[in-house]
Amino acid sequence: MRNPLRRGTAAAAAVAASLTFLTLTAAPAQAGVSADHAGMTWTVAAKGADGTVRVSSDAVTNPYQGDTPASTALSVLCLRVTGAAVPAGVTPDFYAGWARGTVAATPPVRGTTLTSRAVADSLCVQYYGAGWRMAEFHDGRYGPGLESSGGWSFWAYGYVPEGARLWTAVDDQIANPWN
Repeated sequence: MRNPLRRGTAAAAAVAASLTFLTLTAAPAQAGVSADHAGMTWTVAAKGADGTVRVSSDAVTNPYQGDTPASTALSVLCLRVTGAAVPAGVTPDFYAGWARGTVAATPPVRGTTLTSRAVADSLCVQYYGAGWRMAEFHDGRYGPGLESSGGWSFWAYGYVPEGARLWTAVDDQIANPWN
């Protein structure tokens, strides 16, 4: 599947919504390799009327050790940074930055198949095309020129299903299935 999010908000929402009901038949991991560490997950915290969504940690999230067993099948939170300007109504700060792009979710995959960040990134590329990668805890930007990196949540354009838990990377902790 190539980047459906280039076709417009309505088409993107429809395609992204349909992806949540698909399952993967082929694991992206190498044969015989399996991740077994609990992974960090996020969820949708808010949606804006302008096609923005705030993805975030919540009371379940553990960015230090992971919060969800790797045996669980969840969507991967994907991000494509495009340099998009901060929209009206979003005021980026350390705890709710602006990701400068678009988010989407893959069909559910077991965390055991996420054997590295590269494997997770390749899943995003597989479903959405070049320039997509797994979203990371520190992707939210704030401050003058968005030069500072925050954490815990961020705003972006796109569609992510409400109520879903999403595999999200954290680069400076052992809270990923591949750790």
